[in-house]
Amino acid sequence: MNADAADPGYRGWSGLRRAFASPAAATLLFLGFGCGLPFLLVGNTLSTWLRDERIDLAAIGLVSFVSFSYVFKFLWAPLVDRYQVPYLGERFGRRRGWLLVAQAVLVAALVVLAHQDPNLDLQRFVLLAGIVAFAGATQDTVVDAYRVEVAPLAAQAALAATYTLGYRWGLMFSGAAVLYIAELGGWQAAYLAAAAFMLLPLGATLLAREPASDAARTAREVDLAGAFWEPLHAFFLRRGLVVALALLVFVGLFKFPDQMIGVMAGPFYLDTGYTKADIATVSKLYGVWVGIGGAFLGGACVAFFGIRRLLLVAAVAVAASNLAFLLMAQHPSEQWAFFAAITADNLSQGFAGTVLVAFMSGLTDPRFTATQYALLVSLANLPGKLVGGFSGYIVEAGSYSAFFLLSAASVVPALLLLAWLWPRIAEDRA
Repeated sequence: MNADAADPGYRGWSGLRRAFASPAAATLLFLGFGCGLPFLLVGNTLSTWLRDERIDLAAIGLVSFVSFSYVFKFLWAPLVDRYQVPYLGERFGRRRGWLLVAQAVLVAALVVLAHQDPNLDLQRFVLLAGIVAFAGATQDTVVDAYRVEVAPLAAQAALAATYTLGYRWGLMFSGAAVLYIAELGGWQAAYLAAAAFMLLPLGATLLAREPASDAARTAREVDLAGAFWEPLHAFFLRRGLVVALALLVFVGLFKFPDQMIGVMAGPFYLDTGYTKADIATVSKLYGVWVGIGGAFLGGACVAFFGIRRLLLVAAVAVAASNLAFLLMAQHPSEQWAFFAAITADNLSQGFAGTVLVAFMSGLTDPRFTATQYALLVSLANLPGKLVGGFSGYIVEAGSYSAFFLLSAASVVPALLLLAWLWPRIAEDRA
């Protein structure tokens, strides 16, 4: 972070206005859009495309593994920190050099992916989707570092706000606009449009300023192995082996019911009789705003209630919301059932997401916040994504309704683990 981390010019209402009006805030708006855009293009939107092309559910589930780059991005983050891109790094700086490479690869891979027919060569299709996911995850890693380093600490709230707003717009474009375009002009036009809109964050990167280098970053370059080992050692040393392992497993299981059904959501909507336009309107537009409302609700509750109780409420809510999809299975193609299910699902997701962020933030050591938090985020996504990759086989072996019941029941291990952890996290989290 910049040396002027305590700059008094960012304090108070005038400082807040100054932060929001800064060029860095505008830059983060566009970079947030660029980070949100590719996420669904290799996730739910991609699975909808594949189902629309009559690819079987088992294959769709396996294809979802391409998004694992977002889970394991912490593995190559130290390399992005330590090295700079030849020529581009010298010309634009370390952060912008990596951003330009990641964004250029994203544009190129989306253009080529748009011209693919998954029925003709699914392996090439998956390879290109994997390149999109890897470049998108790398972009996320660099933007996170850029946001912290480009402005003093007092301005970070404004930058985070503009980044989040841009990210949500990116999600809405890749989740809703892409489906609308696909409905009207086909999937090739939809993904070409996405590639064109990636030029916006790329342009913002070219116009942005490079963060000032600091001694801390130079020190991190000295011992790459220590960047992995020391945060892990500190986490286990602070709590003891058994409790630390239990906390890690609990984080991994917390949103398991929701993540378990994520891959099958798009195919389920189509198989239940909803059009791509219906999915865009209800799930990708209405649902996003409901999710934002749930996130604000979770934030308000964190301010008034203990984290332990909210962990229980959120875990149960996420699991129970999966049962709302039974309404859609029993009332196919009826709009009211779609709205009801999306309301329950996205409200609980937004609420649980905020609660989990607050909980994981409290678990991190201030000396290793970035690394420990990145590892916790990866653990929070890994189990659900692993099982989600085989979710197509589960559905084909039974039915969508049985799958939703199973996903709701999968919360039981997390609840049992929370019961064991309850007295052991009382001091830190209650």
